[in-house]
Amino acid sequence: MTEAAKSGPLAGVKVIELAHIMAGPVCGLMLGDMGAEIIKVEKIEGGDDTRRSVPPAIEGESAAYMMMNRGKRGIALDLKSADGKAVLRRLLADADVLIENYRAGTMERLGLGYDVLRQEFPGLVYCSLSGFGRSGPYAERAGFDLVAQGMSGLMSITGEGPGRPPMKCGPPVTDITAGILAAMGVLAAHVHKLKTGEGQVVDTSLFEAGITLTYWQSAIAMATGVAPGPMGSAHPLNAPYEAFETADGWITIGAANQTNWLRLLAVLGAEDLAADVRFSANRDRMANRAALAQALAPHFRTAPSADWLARLEAGGVPAGPVLDVLAMQADPQTRAREMVVEVEHARAGRMSTLGLPVKFSATPGRVHGPAPMLGEHSRAILAQAGYDGAAIDDLIARGIVRETTARDA
Repeated sequence: MTEAAKSGPLAGVKVIELAHIMAGPVCGLMLGDMGAEIIKVEKIEGGDDTRRSVPPAIEGESAAYMMMNRGKRGIALDLKSADGKAVLRRLLADADVLIENYRAGTMERLGLGYDVLRQEFPGLVYCSLSGFGRSGPYAERAGFDLVAQGMSGLMSITGEGPGRPPMKCGPPVTDITAGILAAMGVLAAHVHKLKTGEGQVVDTSLFEAGITLTYWQSAIAMATGVAPGPMGSAHPLNAPYEAFETADGWITIGAANQTNWLRLLAVLGAEDLAADVRFSANRDRMANRAALAQALAPHFRTAPSADWLARLEAGGVPAGPVLDVLAMQADPQTRAREMVVEVEHARAGRMSTLGLPVKFSATPGRVHGPAPMLGEHSRAILAQAGYDGAAIDDLIARGIVRETTARDA
């Protein structure tokens, strides 16, 4: 296997990440795990704000920061200074991609907007993530996941049911989805660059990420003129497709078509329900979903989850346990798919992190290492960019660049 194949399909692609918190770092995370070199540029004082997202911390390092930034190399740089901007331009000289998720206008005020950089770097793929995108009446607004979940419709369809308070999804789904969409856009723009040599702006937002997660509910609303509401764990188009309580916990049942519906009845020993006109076809089951759940629920409470899952698997009915996060991380399928891996951090030591969710047969990606301490790779990155030792010492002494050494760790 070649070195490039070991590194992943994006080996040789260089990305400058001027991003913080989550959406931008998710984009860099995805590209880095697929083999791209990610140079994370952080502010001199304090770095990425996620470094202060504690608790928890491991040996003083934010667990959240280390999750979002593993596999990247880090430099701390004063971008408000002329010399700091000159350093960034030196880093961009052989870069393919720049990622930024600052508030609208920040990069332009620094003199680092796309219209300026494209004159010097015409092949640069400039990825901009924001709350609402670079155009439209909300372009100037700051964006946060909670706000985007509310405005995209997600909070109106999440929760126990009608009449309950609005509820956000547990994880910051618009941040994470925006980062994944941005990585997809970067890859498409890079393909275009390989064909033409031309760079461009890749522009996506938390708001649009939230909207893309409403495909089913938007289809219903567009067809009926009625906005769907929250349904707990149930599905807006198929039934039974939800969580049921067992004698000792909860399991999920995906009997979402007629074949699986009949298989489920056989497993439950409730074949008589097949003749109930309320449940004859999926249309009927959806119209009588509450009655359906009421008819099925007592069966599941008669045995523990493990028993039901064994019976359902033997009967060919899609089902699964409701795992907490620790149980998910210990699950044999999680481990077999290398979705939990270990890295060695200079300060935090041996630690676990999540793996790459996309597998490649010819050019497998991987987690390439831990997250950087603030300025951990500043000297090496500057040397790679052509600065000699005296110039690097001068930049560090004048506070243009910050360095964290192994001795600091």
